[in-house]
Amino acid sequence: MLAGKFARQLDVVAAGLVGDGSECFGYDDDISQDHDWGAGVCLWLSRRDFEAFGETLQAELDALPRTFRGFPVRTGSTWGDRRTGVFEIGQFYRRFTGLDHVPRTLQEWMGIPESNLAAATNGEVFADGRGEFTRFREGLLAFYPQDIRLQKIAARCMKIAQAGQYNYPRCIARGEFVAARMAEAEFIDATVSMTFLLNRVYRPFYKWVHRALTGLPILGPEMHMLLSELVCDQTAPGVAAACGDRHRKRVQLVEVACALVIGELQRQGLSGSTSDFLLDHGPSVQDKIEDPTIRKLGPWLDPSEH
Repeated sequence: MLAGKFARQLDVVAAGLVGDGSECFGYDDDISQDHDWGAGVCLWLSRRDFEAFGETLQAELDALPRTFRGFPVRTGSTWGDRRTGVFEIGQFYRRFTGLDHVPRTLQEWMGIPESNLAAATNGEVFADGRGEFTRFREGLLAFYPQDIRLQKIAARCMKIAQAGQYNYPRCIARGEFVAARMAEAEFIDATVSMTFLLNRVYRPFYKWVHRALTGLPILGPEMHMLLSELVCDQTAPGVAAACGDRHRKRVQLVEVACALVIGELQRQGLSGSTSDFLLDHGPSVQDKIEDPTIRKLGPWLDPSEH
């Protein structure tokens, strides 16, 4: 259709599949087919080109057959509509970042939820003759400015240690098992986040983070396995049976995960502390921040969450 009806404009149309949805992360399965599922594509145009023929291009896209290789064309639900189709480049990125340009200041970076950055940079670009869409994408993929990354890592050090190394065993000792579960959840969330930060990869929406760990070269497979063991009594009976004393084993797993993080912090030159308590590494990481506005936050605060 593009070659036949938009031959003169073909080199200014970028095409791909990027954004919200499991398919953009490569995670589609049979369960995914219950909503916002089916064949689709994103076509991106500059503002000038969008104004010139974007509406016509969308109409032609809508007129294509309603099946492709036996699969239905995507139909969006109330909350999943307009994930595919024709977009102006700035409009597309503004949906995720609130900006029509790559963030230029630390304050602009801090205002964007990390899962939005993951969605804005996932998937694949199939064609981009002018490269305008890809330049924006690569600007985001370059990852956070180092001061923001360091602040987030420092905050994760504090949360992992507080929830996992400190509060989890104390809650168990008191018989506060609901509180222990909550501490465990906080620990898992912060540990996953730390692993993505160490890899300079944005963390996606929470339901995909554990699966996504397997694709991270730095500590990803190790953390995927450790966290699976940590929640072993919630998984298959064969796994649960191998856990033995659940609480004692969990405390050990927490310490193993923290030791792995500490080792990687030291390998990357992010922490000079030799402590085995991750809380002690937060201030060491934070001391490397150059921007005074970020540094004065202290090691507990994640700048993009406050």
